[in-house]
Amino acid sequence: KLDDPLALIVQSTSAAGKSALMDAVLDFVPTEDRVQYSAMTSQSLFYMGQTHLKHKVLAVSEEEGAERASYALKLLQSEGELSIASTGKDPKSGRLITHQYHVEGPVALFLTTTAHEIDEELLNRALVLTVDEDREQTRAIHRLQRHRETLQGQLARRRKSRILRLHQNAQRLLRPLLVANPYAEHLTFLDASTRTRRDHTKYLALIRTLALLHQYQRPLKIARDDRGDEIPYIEVTPEDIQTANRLAREVLGRSLDELPPQTRRLLGLLEEMITQACQRLQIDRRDHRFTRRDVRLHTGWGDTQLKLHLRRLEELEYLIIHRGSRGVTFVYELAPEPQLADSSTSLAELLDPQQLESVHRYDLNLSGVAGDLSGGNGEKSATCRGQVAHLSATCRGRPEPENPDQTNPSGDSPPDRDENAHLEANAESPRNPTRNPTTAAPVTRPPRRRRTNGDARLHPPGS
Repeated sequence: KLDDPLALIVQSTSAAGKSALMDAVLDFVPTEDRVQYSAMTSQSLFYMGQTHLKHKVLAVSEEEGAERASYALKLLQSEGELSIASTGKDPKSGRLITHQYHVEGPVALFLTTTAHEIDEELLNRALVLTVDEDREQTRAIHRLQRHRETLQGQLARRRKSRILRLHQNAQRLLRPLLVANPYAEHLTFLDASTRTRRDHTKYLALIRTLALLHQYQRPLKIARDDRGDEIPYIEVTPEDIQTANRLAREVLGRSLDELPPQTRRLLGLLEEMITQACQRLQIDRRDHRFTRRDVRLHTGWGDTQLKLHLRRLEELEYLIIHRGSRGVTFVYELAPEPQLADSSTSLAELLDPQQLESVHRYDLNLSGVAGDLSGGNGEKSATCRGQVAHLSATCRGRPEPENPDQTNPSGDSPPDRDENAHLEANAESPRNPTRNPTTAAPVTRPPRRRRTNGDARLHPPGS
């Protein structure tokens, strides 16, 4: 429904449940709004129908199956469209001619992968999710699998289809709407690297997505463009930003982390193992050494998987390698004070939504679509209008005198000045805070001249 939807990549080890997670999410999407493939060739996307993928979810079960089409996928996600020129025979003349094919977006990509390294260009365009691989989650999955075999579980399967139809119908009710964020200029984001330029757009798109999802809980507003056409829109609320901040710290924080999610998890397990061993042996942390076998016994991970993540920890200097006594066995030492903090701390600079209410309330008094002093309605523009002439020094050629009669003691009419005519006409406006009508006596002024369309006309005081 958005012009630039988010892309998702589910990354986990084999048999962790990433495909089950993808299927569960896609079940909530109406069948007419999703396209799912097991694999794609390099040119397959270019020859789809022009609107076959527009505003749909394109799901590929394994990223390896879409590896040959990665170039087209990246273009479709970033540019929102694809085009290709290909040669073919003219059916009438039989000669070779050039055919042009065009595929419109936008499209939301949904991929799963077991790869430890994801294409950097694709990673920059997508949110990376992981599957919980802790033992407690495994136990919960086992309980659910056993429950499905009971009578209650069989009856729950029948209710599942009805619940899914309800959610799909709710998805069909959502319509494309313009989403305006009145708090956007006050938001903050991490700016330590150039990569955050693209992650910042993901963060803003996440806020828009949450607001669009709650479009029936938000008042529908109408704006007008420069031609006077009505444009319906909804506005982002602080609750949307608060939810986006919570998700961003968990999701975008991982994408900004130098360690992949599984490697970061292994580092936490190593810290847990070493802490327990040091307490049991009553030794200092710096004196503890461990082997890869010790890690396998503690974590239950396979040797191939463990080698990959330990090598990454070595390269990034989270682990120190020591040669064993027999000359062939390597033992490890955890680097002092490793960076074990959760990756979500990398986004600690996000603005607290509670601060937005006071800031936005102040701005509404000065600007906005329906602001008191300026805005987009054209009737109360603060650009050198008389209503705010006494408030804005940039719209005046000189400061406002305390006593208007002191500017012309003789009582004669001041000379015509086209550029200040709109200021003088509103000098007696009741919005002027320097004059209290209940205490100060009214000041009588002679008629002024104001030039309108080339004609000099007399206007009574205060007009």
